[in-house]
Amino acid sequence: MAQQDRAIRTRRVILEAAASVFDEQGYDRATIAEVLERAGVTKGALYFHFASKEQLALAVIEEQVVDIAVEPQTIKLQEFVDSGQVLAFRLRSDPIQRGAARLAVEQGSNHLDRKQSMLSWTRFVEGLLNDARSRGEVLESVVVGETAELFVGAFAGLQMMSQALTNRADLSRRLTVFFEHTLPSIAVPAILAKLNLDSERGAQLNAALQAKTVAKAAAGADAEVDVVTG
Repeated sequence: MAQQDRAIRTRRVILEAAASVFDEQGYDRATIAEVLERAGVTKGALYFHFASKEQLALAVIEEQVVDIAVEPQTIKLQEFVDSGQVLAFRLRSDPIQRGAARLAVEQGSNHLDRKQSMLSWTRFVEGLLNDARSRGEVLESVVVGETAELFVGAFAGLQMMSQALTNRADLSRRLTVFFEHTLPSIAVPAILAKLNLDSERGAQLNAALQAKTVAKAAAGADAEVDVVTG
């Protein structure tokens, strides 16, 4: 178990290092050598997890969606809003989110299939909206697939604009404005009135999620000590 945990931690370290390099250099200019230096791991350790730079980049893109897992809410559309706001907050400094964002929208390179990022996010949003529809939260006129694609495309544009103007410092506010304009055409009125669109919610939710992760890791470490000493 300890060996497996170390492997998971090593993989994460490599992913975060790679994401930082992709964020700063772009896919074409990024090198495995720089990832190795930043991660502080051997070439063998990296290639144990990832066979190529392309696989590494695709793993960063995949991890971006996995990382956004907010707490369940009574109203499913609130989870939709919360996921967007947590992502908007993390794009300010989280290496995985920033690296994946650049990989997804970067133009000029034909060496990486970027559609996976858009497809993964669309499936994620579509799942949330379908759950919301099953609970009677979404207007009958809404075409879920088209709405999911609209949100993913709009968010990509919002984060690019925010990056250019403020290094994404105002992205949470821009997303709130987007929600204020679009949710009335998605949510039934009774649900719309209950949604919390506060642009500071992403920071608050992220802090709670981080605290939960730390507590879970500490509990796991205590359990391992108990096994060893018991």
